[in-house]
Amino acid sequence: MPLPRDAASVFDRKNTPLMRLLDRADPQALTAASPCPGWSGVDVVEHLIESQRDFLLLAGADMPDPAPTVEQLGAAMAWRTHAEAVARQLADDGFAEHPHRRGEDGPSVGRVFEATFGLDLLIHRWDIARTLGGETTFSDRELDQIEEALTASGEHLRAKGMLAPPVAVAADASRQDRLVALTGRRP
Repeated sequence: MPLPRDAASVFDRKNTPLMRLLDRADPQALTAASPCPGWSGVDVVEHLIESQRDFLLLAGADMPDPAPTVEQLGAAMAWRTHAEAVARQLADDGFAEHPHRRGEDGPSVGRVFEATFGLDLLIHRWDIARTLGGETTFSDRELDQIEEALTASGEHLRAKGMLAPPVAVAADASRQDRLVALTGRRP
């Protein structure tokens, strides 16, 4: 049976494993360096909050003011507070289904959000797991989504400096390791 494709359901499927990871995380361990050069695990969480928040505010969302911060709430609670606000906005069909560019036909806010942040939610979960000294295993569905996102916009993201050049992996590397390597990360 196909899974729901509405914006809130898609976000929830990507957010839930990330939230579980952050809930289990030792806050001090998140201050360690992440696989993203120059960023700690805390920086990765802040990036996710800030970039998603900026996008949604520009689209006309009603987000909490002030923004939740890792400094005040800790990484897990800041992310949870932010993610709940995102989920509320995306569950509002009047918001999620209106065109991303006002006055224009085209993709909805929900679809653009997924296209823009779907890969971020997945790959940054991997980054945070690595920061914490562990691993995350993507499901086949998640690997399909990563592959689709990289096929659709990997070169564009690389050109904008959002992805590093791919790194080499062994010929017998797992599908997950090959896809992670395509994002410029060393599996």
